[in-house]
Amino acid sequence: MASVNIHEAKTHLSQLLERVEAGEEITIARAGKPIARLAPLLTPKKAFAFGVLRDRIRIAEDFDTPLPEDMLELFESKEQP
Repeated sequence: MASVNIHEAKTHLSQLLERVEAGEEITIARAGKPIARLAPLLTPKKAFAFGVLRDRIRIAEDFDTPLPEDMLELFESKEQP
């Protein structure tokens, strides 16, 4: 974690914020004593929205019908074709 004094923090705030955006944490000190910390904000993940793909995905009427015997045998056999 980097440490800068108050004067340097005021002078180079834009550059320090760029470093924070990149994930770095920076301590601001007065007379060598830490008084504040610049750290990236944790952004919460968006909750999953049900129905987002409604009318964009189609499931066939027969999607769960049994496979033909020859294809089923290929899945069940241990040999590769």
